[in-house]
Amino acid sequence: MCGIIGIYGNPEAATLAYLGLYAQQHRGQEGAGIVSMDGAVVHRHMGEGLVSEVYHDPADLKRLRGTSAIGHTRYSTTGGLDTKNVGPLLFNVRNEPVSIAHNGNLVNLTALRSKLQAEGAIFQTTTDTELLVHLLARGPEEALADRLPRALEQVEGAYSLLILSPEGLLVARDPHGWRPLAIGKLKETWVLASETCALDLIGAEELREVEPGEILVIDGKGLRTVTHLPPGQLAHCIFEYIYFSRPDSRIYGANVDKMRRRLGNALAREAPAPTADIVIAVPDSSNTAAIGYAQESGLRHDIGLIRNHYVGRSFIRPQQDLRDLTVKLKFNPVRGVLEGKEVVVVDDSIVRGTTMRSLVKLLRQAGVKKVHVRVSSPPIHHSCYFGLDFPTSEELIAGTRTSAAIATFLGVDSLAYLSMAGMLASMDHDPGHFCTACFSGEYPVEIHDVPRKDMFETSSSPASVELPAG
Repeated sequence: MCGIIGIYGNPEAATLAYLGLYAQQHRGQEGAGIVSMDGAVVHRHMGEGLVSEVYHDPADLKRLRGTSAIGHTRYSTTGGLDTKNVGPLLFNVRNEPVSIAHNGNLVNLTALRSKLQAEGAIFQTTTDTELLVHLLARGPEEALADRLPRALEQVEGAYSLLILSPEGLLVARDPHGWRPLAIGKLKETWVLASETCALDLIGAEELREVEPGEILVIDGKGLRTVTHLPPGQLAHCIFEYIYFSRPDSRIYGANVDKMRRRLGNALAREAPAPTADIVIAVPDSSNTAAIGYAQESGLRHDIGLIRNHYVGRSFIRPQQDLRDLTVKLKFNPVRGVLEGKEVVVVDDSIVRGTTMRSLVKLLRQAGVKKVHVRVSSPPIHHSCYFGLDFPTSEELIAGTRTSAAIATFLGVDSLAYLSMAGMLASMDHDPGHFCTACFSGEYPVEIHDVPRKDMFETSSSPASVELPAG
């Protein structure tokens, strides 16, 4: 899961891309980057950290000249924490600059990378995104837009792509539609974004989503569809509605806030807590589900946890020790609301359990009498290979424990999850249009190997190799 933004046809393209990244900071916190293009002249500024940290100097944006730009906030699923892996990636392809921003995860990358290396490819990063550039470079067609379909037919998995070159801005989405990608327009400026909240921030009108399998080109002639890849089974990531996307965004054609309220409604019907006094959320991604739970149950909704918004999202922090520290910094209980109360705590999901376990301790210390945890999604039993960073069942609290064991581990008085049927019935779409593999283990495509984030990392970099004396 990353956030990507594309701007075409505006002298302030880099500034608009920067604002779009700010709106999508929640989609990735490990790094941020913008590549702009002024004719055939390319400019790039990127780095590790938050958008505000990477672009702390106004001169950084001034140097990004040009009328087109793409941007990326990184949440790593393939490739380690290294500046070289921060997007958008930039390469010289046939003596022309080509920059690429990718949201998703490829699932046949091991075989492809080995094949390309055997043919002489030299990789500069350890991301799956770079595979696409090597495939583009090998296409026999003259135009990049003509090479892209051939390249994408060789990859499998989730991808929403923005590719910037002197030809224009190329846009593509995988045939399964795993990750969202919206098209907007600001007067004569074209805007592409992972979420519509980025369009809203810069005042662009949402036109539609890039269709699954659609390949588009935006250039001086406007926007046009180049082709559609062979259709695949629709597999919209339902976790986008549950957790990832901002509630003010529209994805897959529906409002995120509306879906989350429905999930809360369904959860209250399935798992009431009749003796509870109040309902509170684990802010911020659970706020609307908690409102839905309270509305359906008739219980009072209150603010029992204050979130420090200067601390990032704990689930998408890359290392476990950082997640644990983040939980302690991130939340503070409101004792006046909680003391002596029997509380329903609504969370959108429990992945590893570390956040909730720490929160329960905080609530007990604040004087809560009983803690009833209600989760607005089913237990996560299985790995995801399409853009979520929980690759092994051992890391998932529900991968190896029953609900009763999870309740004991968390230290709660009761625990209940929303059923799969209740979750799917809350959606506006056909249930068969969603990927629910992390809950069910039923993957829409065959997984050829089990990718790991660090699978292409060497045990030591050249700068850290110790040479024998003498």
